[in-house]
Amino acid sequence: MRAITISEPGGPEVMVWGEAPEPELLPGHVLIDVRATAVNRADLLQRQGKYPPPPGASEVLGLECSGTIAALGEGVSGWSIGDEVCALLAGGGYAERVVVPAQQVLPVPAGVDLAAAAGLPEVACTVWSNVVMRGRVTTGEVFLVHGGGSGIGTHAIQLAKALGATVATTAGSPGKLERCRELGADITIDYTNEDFVEVLRDLTDGHGADVILDNMGAKYLPRNVDVLAKDGRLAIIGMQGGVTGELNIGALLGKRATVTAAGLRGRPVSGAHSKGEIVDEVRRHVWPLVEAGRVVPVVSAELPIADAPRGHELLDSPDNVGKVILTIDD
Repeated sequence: MRAITISEPGGPEVMVWGEAPEPELLPGHVLIDVRATAVNRADLLQRQGKYPPPPGASEVLGLECSGTIAALGEGVSGWSIGDEVCALLAGGGYAERVVVPAQQVLPVPAGVDLAAAAGLPEVACTVWSNVVMRGRVTTGEVFLVHGGGSGIGTHAIQLAKALGATVATTAGSPGKLERCRELGADITIDYTNEDFVEVLRDLTDGHGADVILDNMGAKYLPRNVDVLAKDGRLAIIGMQGGVTGELNIGALLGKRATVTAAGLRGRPVSGAHSKGEIVDEVRRHVWPLVEAGRVVPVVSAELPIADAPRGHELLDSPDNVGKVILTIDD
């Protein structure tokens, strides 16, 4: 089959649309003819040699895809050949075909274009698992997401708003902040010239944030704790601002606060806290919001997969808002 191959770690130019071995269909898995995949920041890190796939996962880039079921492994039920689906992957999305555990497959939501659906599984599962399953955001609470113009950010804004939260976000340009407001953000903060702690405290009468979704890690850790409300929950999902920070235990004790950090790719397929459990919750709780138009895929660009190098450059651009989709023609 054809797939994006990488000769050695490096810049976007090391990716080539070439030949790769066919994936093996395993019991409990489905084979998908891929229509599209989406670019995630983890793909950029893996391309650079900084984020290897978990043991047993495909070496091919790609953490999500959409397409059509081509074959069912032994023991799979609830799916049929020809079903249009999208899926959460541990790898392998930048290819014509991919094999994925059946528990990680989702139907394409009604009203969503098949290619655009490729950009939903990773953000939906990341946001739901951290903001709701761990963060327990509820109606009337203040929710802060950093990087509101990202794929995660654009989805988190809409989901939290649909769940009744007051939504605050940071972004780095007037254009991104305006787009965040269009998606439902109540409070927008330009991190290039504003202190999100001061702004959020001022606009919430000193309350701060009940739940924070953070992709920065160490760089924002002290200020995130500072702006947490009493009984606040900080969910860390990225390390763009470093891996080692100082945590003020006294501040946490005084606020009865919780700090969690969780990835998605390395989770088990089934069982407690698994990808299968998260996918099931997303299907039951998030997909109805998508089908009702209350949460929509935000796509900044759609490119042929042979242009994957350009897709990586676009995702890394300061002007990008939402997801970059890579499509595969028949």
